[in-house]
Amino acid sequence: MSTLPLDGLKVVAIEQAVAAPFATSRLADAGAQVIKIERPEGDFARGYDDVAKGQASYFVWLNRGKDSVALDLTRPEDKDELARLLADADVLVQNLKPGALGRLGFGFDRLAADYPRLIVCSISGYGEDGPMADRKAYDLLIQAESGLCSITGGPEEPSRVGVSLVDIATGATAHAAILEALIRRGIDGKGANIQISMFDVMADWLTVPLLNHEGGKSPRRLGLAHPSISPYSAFTCRDGKQILISIQSDREFAKFADLFMDRPEMARDPRFATNVARVQNRPKTDAAVAAAFAGMTAAEATKRLIAADVAFASVNDMAGLSDHAQLRRIAVETPNGPVSYPAPGAMFVGEPRHYGAVPALPERKVTS
Repeated sequence: MSTLPLDGLKVVAIEQAVAAPFATSRLADAGAQVIKIERPEGDFARGYDDVAKGQASYFVWLNRGKDSVALDLTRPEDKDELARLLADADVLVQNLKPGALGRLGFGFDRLAADYPRLIVCSISGYGEDGPMADRKAYDLLIQAESGLCSITGGPEEPSRVGVSLVDIATGATAHAAILEALIRRGIDGKGANIQISMFDVMADWLTVPLLNHEGGKSPRRLGLAHPSISPYSAFTCRDGKQILISIQSDREFAKFADLFMDRPEMARDPRFATNVARVQNRPKTDAAVAAAFAGMTAAEATKRLIAADVAFASVNDMAGLSDHAQLRRIAVETPNGPVSYPAPGAMFVGEPRHYGAVPALPERKVTS
């Protein structure tokens, strides 16, 4: 069996909910020993729902391959246990409220002095300082506060993104930062103090709409349409099925107008010849494209789109994803039996992976 990239790495995770567990689940997938510190009553994400064989979907998804230890960090003996676990740890990930770990006696100054090679990654809603540092923060709250909701949904009202986008983006950012710190530590032998704010992560991801706003073109909510490209939207076929198309260049539009719409003259019409013109005349552009789709079944439209080499997608729901021919799955053992769900996005060719079990609370007492 091949050695995983992070075999031998020890991670202590004082974590709950989604962002930090996302990061540490990826470390566990790569072979790290992840020791998850839970409150005696458990990570509150264990109670989010019961759809995965009576267990919470988020917990089953994000805690595979970890060892669970229940500690009450207000008790001296449990603080001693944490200190013992950290003595030979490589990484500490925590998403307690800013300052909470310090008040428990494990501030960064102590950690840096006692464990100079330790990489500490702290995840919070708004960072360790600033006017909102003490606020509680969860995914949807940051979606709203950052302005993400203002560009999500249809014209009538803002909407949340349908998954915990902020948490997942924050977890992915933490994962990347920890790997960077591990690479640097391999060079200079030093630990790191990484601070990641959910708000900062989302603000970074919102750079393009922010720059558009500050450039005088504040984004509008368009539902299943792109704000600055046309046609890039969903259209309904004669049989009621929806197909979303994406035209990325004027050359693509000319081919689309000819081979799909049977209207090659549109590519020469100044109202539609360039993307800027098509966006300015979006109602007329969309009406012409919609009329073409309305005259075909989804199967007929698909055949023509392929012939025209147009990028397109079916507008699916979760039933469509569940049965999708392209979907890769893994099966993970849980206390209530195996659960199947989508495989991680990264594939290491020729290196099949085994994904560890989801722990009960606690799975066992870790001694080393």
